[in-house]
Amino acid sequence: MASTAQIDLWQAEKVATQVTVTQPPNGIRYAAWGDTRIPDADLERLVGAVPAALSAALSQRAYYFVPLAIADTGETLLAPAYSVDLGDRAICHRNAAFGSTEAVFISTRLVDDRFGLAFEFFINVAHNFVEAAGVPESFASLAWSQAEAQVRGETSQDAWEARRRAQEGVTRDGRSAKSIDERARNNFFEASFSDALAIYMLSLAVDFDYHDLREREYPLLAAPALAERLRHLGGLFPANPGYEFQILYRRKG
Repeated sequence: MASTAQIDLWQAEKVATQVTVTQPPNGIRYAAWGDTRIPDADLERLVGAVPAALSAALSQRAYYFVPLAIADTGETLLAPAYSVDLGDRAICHRNAAFGSTEAVFISTRLVDDRFGLAFEFFINVAHNFVEAAGVPESFASLAWSQAEAQVRGETSQDAWEARRRAQEGVTRDGRSAKSIDERARNNFFEASFSDALAIYMLSLAVDFDYHDLREREYPLLAAPALAERLRHLGGLFPANPGYEFQILYRRKG
């Protein structure tokens, strides 16, 4: 393993000018640089899972898979390889702008498995889509109808907290003691949509157990409610050729 002294950090712009950006049939631009430890075929399969229907909103984005994006510096610096010391200084991703391109540098060596890397990539894609195109009204209506029905749990801490704030003062019979917090409700729509879109893309690329997404701070959204959200997204953003969307329920016993 290389020591920190043996690893020279690179400026993000220098990396961006020296690597070849690939654009597969779905229109998502990406590149790999350094010792990412990801086979080209696996990376191609991962990026190819992003539905082509998202690409227009992401036309100004480029995703760079790098070993480590360093967090503790004013400029965006990248490490071409991993070391323990640099790993302690790294962050899951960093953003940078070069002309008209919005670059997202994703650290591949901070996660131990394909699942973790895939989710980090897809949640970035989902947030970037929301920034460019917003939340589809049909999804917002679905998510809010579930919230009004007091469906258990949510898809992330952010979605859970935004939903709670939006519904403060709303009784269990649906009556409101005060007006809805619209800012919190919009935050809920953005968080829940980004989460669901990331989970949908993850399901296209990786076989995983939904409960692998569980965190301790909030209850996970009830599986039937998530399935309803994911099916809705499947209608809005159909899977690309060679990818399949499936929800499998585990039977007890």
